[in-house]
Amino acid sequence: NPYRPSPSFSNVPFERYARILEDAYRLKGVGWETGQQRNYSTNARASHILGYTGEITKAELSSGTYASADTALYRQGDILGRTGIERGYEAWLRGVPGVARRWVNVHGLEVVKYAQGQSDLPPRQVYDIHLALDYRVQTLAESLFVNKRGAAVALDPNTGGIIALVSKPDYPLELFSGDLSRLAWQDLSAHPDTPLYNRASMNRMPPGSTWKPFMALLALSEGLLGERGAEATIFCNGYHPVGQGRFFRCLGTHGQQTVLEAIKNSCNTFFFELAARMDLSVFKRYANRFGFGVETPTDIREQTAGLIPDSTYFNNTRSYWGKGDVMNLGIGQGNMGVTPLQLAKYTAALANGGTLHAPRMVSHLVNTQTGERMDPPGLPDPSPLGIDTTYVNLVRRGMRLVMEEGTGRASQIPGIPSAGKTGTAQAPRNLRDHSLFIMFAPFDDPQIALAVQCENTGDGSRCAAPIGSLMAEQYLKGEIPPSLRTDIRMDRALTAVSQSLSSENQ
Repeated sequence: NPYRPSPSFSNVPFERYARILEDAYRLKGVGWETGQQRNYSTNARASHILGYTGEITKAELSSGTYASADTALYRQGDILGRTGIERGYEAWLRGVPGVARRWVNVHGLEVVKYAQGQSDLPPRQVYDIHLALDYRVQTLAESLFVNKRGAAVALDPNTGGIIALVSKPDYPLELFSGDLSRLAWQDLSAHPDTPLYNRASMNRMPPGSTWKPFMALLALSEGLLGERGAEATIFCNGYHPVGQGRFFRCLGTHGQQTVLEAIKNSCNTFFFELAARMDLSVFKRYANRFGFGVETPTDIREQTAGLIPDSTYFNNTRSYWGKGDVMNLGIGQGNMGVTPLQLAKYTAALANGGTLHAPRMVSHLVNTQTGERMDPPGLPDPSPLGIDTTYVNLVRRGMRLVMEEGTGRASQIPGIPSAGKTGTAQAPRNLRDHSLFIMFAPFDDPQIALAVQCENTGDGSRCAAPIGSLMAEQYLKGEIPPSLRTDIRMDRALTAVSQSLSSENQ
């Protein structure tokens, strides 16, 4: 197009730019423009929150996807959001391009402003975007995941605001602020640890014992414990029969267990029995109600729905399936997968008494022309789970006992009562299991709910729980004061990371 410049080079060094200026009269049709680059000056990368940008392609321009009433809104060489907030809020971040009209000579060189520049229009920024992110919590969480695979999501249980979202390993956003070389892109996209992959919203794995509060709510709501309900007991002798001389084992011999005790002790036998009593269609319906197995309403574009099986799924994927497959679901193992974002949303609903809020990276937008404030567009209103609050409160009490007397006791926040549940997701035989943890605090007035997923670091109390606990303490106290208990939690988290790296290198 002779009337619209087409960019050939970008990020040109000053020496080359000066040389072009010297010979500009010889270079018919060659011009130059100054542009903008993203500058990231914080310790927290937040790569998968902010996202990266890239030049719009010819295919995108011709597809009409980015057309508008102003057909000049995008042109070749323009920058477009590709992931994260850059993508989700492209229309609000982009603003309105400016217009400059110039008389040029036959060589394409500017001679004079058209109409003395009176018809020029400066570019306009229309919206400022304000994040729900807590910079200090994000920075701390990223530091605890150094050289580590995993993810963490922390939410405000009263609004759904994303306090922190970490996916590790990540990547330096500076790579995308200029010209990304083909070799650098290939290194990133082919890296075995997949740094471009948003583990926080896409990495599905079995939830392990973090699933047991859900199973307790399902059982209480559907009457699986009989007329006695919360007072009913199931006997744990260390195993549960599956059939034909096979047994699923518990990690202890707990004796008679109520639902409260079973959550505290993480009694597998109790939840195996609940799963054996449940109907798979009911299981799937309740899981979908909590946001599992379906895409989460959120302003995060990159996500997966996860997997919640029912009889149709098993019939389509297995030549044979039976009681053992269903019982495994009761303890969050087997053919199921959830994401850290889904676990955090579920934990937030437990924290606030039974209301689902759409997780949001952006707290609000402000129109720079009018000062008007608006909520993030396209997100649904909060929705109640429709589960008896008596049951929700009972499960919350069980999660508090986990922190006081159970597997989470080493990860308590000094001076702040909390509730949580550790979990372990089984990994293939040649790898260590995955560590999971959910938590909310303070117990009586929850301000933060979170989920942590550490890959190949062992059980939930080893890596995920101390990381989650430290994130919550940072948010609630504003800092993490030095103490022996803090040192122990920090050491447990970093030791698990070190051991994970060591085992991978052997």
